[in-house]
Amino acid sequence: MTAGRKVVTEKKDWGTPKKYVEAVRKVFGGVIHLDPCSNKHSIVNAKVEYSLPKTDGLSQFWNFPTIYVNPPYGNDAERGTRIIDWIRKCEEANRVFGSEVIALIPVATNTSHWKDYIYNRATAVCFLYDTRLKFLENGKEEGKGAPMSCAMVYWGKNYQCFFDVFIKYGAVMNLQPLHNIKIGTENGNGKHKL
Repeated sequence: MTAGRKVVTEKKDWGTPKKYVEAVRKVFGGVIHLDPCSNKHSIVNAKVEYSLPKTDGLSQFWNFPTIYVNPPYGNDAERGTRIIDWIRKCEEANRVFGSEVIALIPVATNTSHWKDYIYNRATAVCFLYDTRLKFLENGKEEGKGAPMSCAMVYWGKNYQCFFDVFIKYGAVMNLQPLHNIKIGTENGNGKHKL
């Protein structure tokens, strides 16, 4: 995970801080079934973990009850993937398989992945108060703060549990009232997009 950083020298795996892994576990009733973005230093300890280069999590089926995703934030030129591909997969796992999914992502509300797969499809979002969240670097708590704000996005049926757990970490917004509503249809040029 590059966490928005441009890695010039040594590759680093940017892991989720322990307090957030524990919070995700609470929402999921104690069990994370899938971590499709794992690495050798991960503390998530999901029942099933995919990590590169051995297994590309994007190419797998995500038919699991609970899924936690801390995706690569930058573009993967080698595989031709971007963060939108991971967010699309999160929404799809919820819609197709009924999976409960939580993703730790940058707050970039003007991007297409927020517009297409979060605003009117996710259940809730927690805008984390850790404005410069310190990811684990290669499994160690010595990282610098992220260069952007981060959020936990939830696709699932238990909004109240997500709210109860994550309200102590930031502002939790219920997105369910936005489901099935066309949002932002005005593109700024006086024309509506479909």
